[in-house]
Amino acid sequence: MVARDDGRGGTALPVLESDGPLALRRTRGSGSEARVVLVGAMSGPLGGDHFTVEAGVGTGARLRVGSAAATIALPGQTKGEAHYDVRLTVADEAELHWLPEQLISVGGSDLYVTTRVDLARTGRLVLREEQVLGRVGEEPGRLSSRLVLRIAGRTVLDQELACGPGAPGGWDGPAVLAGHRAVGQLLVARPEFAEAPVTARVLGEGAVLVPLAGPAALVTAVAPDALLLRRVLDEALAAFSF
Repeated sequence: MVARDDGRGGTALPVLESDGPLALRRTRGSGSEARVVLVGAMSGPLGGDHFTVEAGVGTGARLRVGSAAATIALPGQTKGEAHYDVRLTVADEAELHWLPEQLISVGGSDLYVTTRVDLARTGRLVLREEQVLGRVGEEPGRLSSRLVLRIAGRTVLDQELACGPGAPGGWDGPAVLAGHRAVGQLLVARPEFAEAPVTARVLGEGAVLVPLAGPAALVTAVAPDALLLRRVLDEALAAFSF
């Protein structure tokens, strides 16, 4: 998908193309912001699948992307891992809110998720990731996730977390998830942070806010379930006063 300033105070979507298991649907926007929803057209990602989602936001455009339902990683008939790649580009004076629903790692699945964001110096970003390890009463599958943020060509965040069977030891220990089954991140980048960076602090139980080396901040949270995780991240987002 591509979003561009329409020259009339709004945002146009000259490119909105999808195929296979993911469908893109434009919904009613607000003000100058365009809105798109990702809809799962079939089950997946399954073992052996490779999904890629790309979004570009041009100068002066504003785009908000969500999803219609949770993404469920499932074991497939074909053995081997599945891949889900997200590639986001935000130009100067542009703004992207990337707010999908949770990703659920089902027992027996094996998924690698990679999200890469290239942000211009005066671009703005709000990105939320939420991962749930297993359905109710179920052990999770193998889930590896990597999140990379580059601002003006400089890498300010590159982190990876692996959970579930076969992951490096300690992922469920007190230094990582501590027995929790929901983990999430909220990544916020604003040009104002260059002059007034956020202050590192604890946000209630199981969440922390830290400034990054560029004009950005990261909230990382763990919770017993998806509902509590969303509540913590919503409260953190509200604190940024958009």
